[in-house]
Amino acid sequence: AREDRTTDGGTRFFSTRLRSMSRDRRKSVVETNHPRLGVARQCRMLGLCRSTFYYKTSGETPKNLALMKRLDEIFLDIPFFGARQMARMLRREGHWVNRKRIVRLMRKMGLEAVYRRPNTSRPHPEHKIFPYLLRDVAITRANQVWCADVTYIPMRRGFLYLVAIMDWHSRKVLSWQLSNSMEASFCVEALSDALARYGTPEIFNTDQGSQFTSAEFVGVLEKAGVRVSMDGRGRWVDNVMVERLWRSLKYENVYLNAYETGTEARKGIGAWIDFYNARRPHSSLDDLTPDEAYCGQPGPPVLQDRNTEAA
Repeated sequence: AREDRTTDGGTRFFSTRLRSMSRDRRKSVVETNHPRLGVARQCRMLGLCRSTFYYKTSGETPKNLALMKRLDEIFLDIPFFGARQMARMLRREGHWVNRKRIVRLMRKMGLEAVYRRPNTSRPHPEHKIFPYLLRDVAITRANQVWCADVTYIPMRRGFLYLVAIMDWHSRKVLSWQLSNSMEASFCVEALSDALARYGTPEIFNTDQGSQFTSAEFVGVLEKAGVRVSMDGRGRWVDNVMVERLWRSLKYENVYLNAYETGTEARKGIGAWIDFYNARRPHSSLDDLTPDEAYCGQPGPPVLQDRNTEAA
């Protein structure tokens, strides 16, 4: 026979849902001035210790920030180096570091050696993984496939994370956001902005990072009727074009400016992305800019090299 059971006012259901969030995300949910729930009660519901809520991280030391900047520079040139080789290279440059320290810094930066192997990404164990939909698919038009990626942005006294939403066919950056944490929320903001400005793609492809497998991110795509695709085993090459974007951005803008604040970084990176979309021609697009390729516009006439004409 069916029994009526207490729901505890929905407390148990919501507690279970909230406990699936990351620790930093749960800390951000606590309201110190809540009219009915004290901090201790909220922490119990979220599975947090009060000491965890009140603890403030001291941040990285200037030496570690310098090491992270150098790791980022090396990774752009040698993306197949893991922590062991990174530590060896840094020691050759005069930095007294061990592998354990480099593992921690690379993990904080979201860096992982790029080479063929299973399970190269780190999905959240409770998040759903979607199948890869782009095998043998010819991508020939704008808004057919979008993709996204996150990278580390070094600054003079800290660092930020940058997410970009890109149209696969045209290489156009549709939207981007900066954040001081790797939470999924800033990725969701970038995605929502791209959908509002450019409509919906047929397929959205990402790696299996926890930001992109989160219920919040996937929910926005499913609500918009977009088919979700995720890179699987042996598909690391699908991220190459976004990695080229990151390389160009860092060498042409970030490393040259050494931004002091998030406001400066947001302004400078935004100006560079506007330049990239509107004025930077791409050989893979027959020398069109991403804006021209996205809109299907012909580029300006290009004069042939005299040597080419003579041949």
